[in-house]
Amino acid sequence: MIEVLVVDDDVRVARINAAYVSKVPGFRVAAQAHCAADAIAAVEEGHVDLILLDHYMPDRSGLAVVRELRGLGYRTDVIMVTAARDIATVQEAMRQGALQYLVKPFTYAGLRTKLEAYAALCRTLESGGEAEQGEVDRLFGALWTAGEPDLPKGHSTTTAELVRKALRGADGPLSAQEIAESAGMSRQTAQRYLKLLERSGRVRLTLRYGETGRPEHRYAWVTGGR
Repeated sequence: MIEVLVVDDDVRVARINAAYVSKVPGFRVAAQAHCAADAIAAVEEGHVDLILLDHYMPDRSGLAVVRELRGLGYRTDVIMVTAARDIATVQEAMRQGALQYLVKPFTYAGLRTKLEAYAALCRTLESGGEAEQGEVDRLFGALWTAGEPDLPKGHSTTTAELVRKALRGADGPLSAQEIAESAGMSRQTAQRYLKLLERSGRVRLTLRYGETGRPEHRYAWVTGGR
């Protein structure tokens, strides 16, 4: 079981997040904390594999907690779970070694995707050995590309899966029309899902210039995506 510390200054939110964690197979809530001091104490008192860490707390920020834990020698993994969405905070979280950044408000499906990706990464790392470049790329991209995006209302996971299969089965980048024909849907539908997958980091967009001078959009599945 992966032991999780849930940290949020709002007791109600912490309980909701803890309930979410408990619903994901392979994860168990080790403790809940509502301030920075209690979060650090919880890590010092017991075994914690992963911290779901809020940034805004009454005594210190979440990033300050990460810095202090690292200074104490703890290498506990961290996923930031916060309403802080300014680029400076996101960048600093990356520099401090946060594995993922989940912006509030989020759904259970959004958190589950992050946790499942983390579990998959742990299994891969436990296998040990040496890694070729492709494996290194997959490890670094695992938490950012794993799973389907949390689809907006009106979008179908089945349709997203058809687009994914068309891209993964291709020998190279495809146009929206080629994807539509392969997946058996209209070009407009394919484009709508391609834009969504591109924004979530699953799909890479490139431009190909032909004789007319107008660029053609070409799409490819990102290496390391599932």
